[in-house]
Amino acid sequence: MSRDVLEQFPLFDGFSEEQMAVLRPLFVPNEYHLGTVIFEQGEPAVYFYLMISGEVAINYKPEDGEDIVITRIKPGGMVGWSAVIGRRYYTSAAVCTEYTKLLRVRGSDLQELCVQHPETGNKFVDRMADEVAQRLDNSHPQVLQLLENGLRNGTHQEAK
Repeated sequence: MSRDVLEQFPLFDGFSEEQMAVLRPLFVPNEYHLGTVIFEQGEPAVYFYLMISGEVAINYKPEDGEDIVITRIKPGGMVGWSAVIGRRYYTSAAVCTEYTKLLRVRGSDLQELCVQHPETGNKFVDRMADEVAQRLDNSHPQVLQLLENGLRNGTHQEAK
């Protein structure tokens, strides 16, 4: 991966070159065409994604109704939270609404990062919580707890 792809995300601001050297190999670039389903609701939650370009619609299908577009993720956004908060399955679907480039990382690789490189892992978890909390009206403590439970404990919990 190009050395500067990760650095374009505010999530990685303040990481040392040594920390970036540990993180870079975990993130794999992927490209998807319009209409590609990245993951389905109910599918095993394996990957977490960072948006480089394009747009992804997050769809939720209630048991008794049609798909609902919950949000649209733009460049700089994140998709696939279930894989990092310890859920076994994705709670919604992700569909490309245009040609999209993403960085993909296994949730299990992020869990291993927290074990093998605790300083880098803790910093990454805290930065993820900051990014999400900014979008959720400063709910940093709650988001941090979700991430810590999923990444640091490495256990999968059933989606409720």
